[in-house]
Amino acid sequence: METWYFVDSGHLTPSLNMAMDEKLMNWHRKGLIPPVLRFYGWKPAGLSVGYFQKVKGRIDLEGIEKNGFELVRRQTGGRAVLHDDELTYSVIVSEDHPRMPASVKDAYLVLSQGLLEGFRELHISADFAIPKEKLNTTSSAVCFEEPSWYELIVDGKKAAGSAQTRKKGVILQHGSIPIEVDETKLFDMFIYKNERLKERARHAFGDKAVSINDILNTPVSFKETRDAFKKGFEKGLDIELEPFELNKEQWEEVQELAKEKYRSDDWNYAR
Repeated sequence: METWYFVDSGHLTPSLNMAMDEKLMNWHRKGLIPPVLRFYGWKPAGLSVGYFQKVKGRIDLEGIEKNGFELVRRQTGGRAVLHDDELTYSVIVSEDHPRMPASVKDAYLVLSQGLLEGFRELHISADFAIPKEKLNTTSSAVCFEEPSWYELIVDGKKAAGSAQTRKKGVILQHGSIPIEVDETKLFDMFIYKNERLKERARHAFGDKAVSINDILNTPVSFKETRDAFKKGFEKGLDIELEPFELNKEQWEEVQELAKEKYRSDDWNYAR
């Protein structure tokens, strides 16, 4: 059984969360650390937009500010995600790892086994999404309105969203596992032509997405969710997780990258 590092970084700001994912990729690329599974939360809550996603005319910056949230741009593609009451995960592993397929879609299937087993640990029967039509068929800026290949669904509703990038030989897959979703706050983050269209989208959202505590009769906490998915990833990826804490120098690197890149307007509002 292979040993991976497990980073439980708690609740960090949006910029620190994105900086830490990037730094873990860099350290793994240099051979300083083995593959990594990381769990984290967001404080304050953040709206992460995809690498190629436009902000102007799509994202309601006043709504973000009104709710006390922060915007950050991800390294990965896809549409915007509101990270509030959720468990976020990231996996960092080399492209040449013997268990990693060459294609992005097939790698999703391998890594998402950990998510599938995590839901099972919570006694939730989840399945992999197999889209029948071409993806990105809607113009919505909201991630959870449409599942992609091998994302997790429960009763046909998206229960976890993931995104993946590959840079200089290293895979980063990270994603959102909502514990609770405030639909009013979520749709405050996006621009619609009028309030009627926003309300229609908000009401339709309940038929497309679901959170863990919508499913369970007894609500679970962040800690309970984290513990379940830790077991799930160990089982689903057939790995043993060794706790890893960043040293002072590594934390300083993360903080510097967060300040220089992930808190900069040049990065966050470039598109």
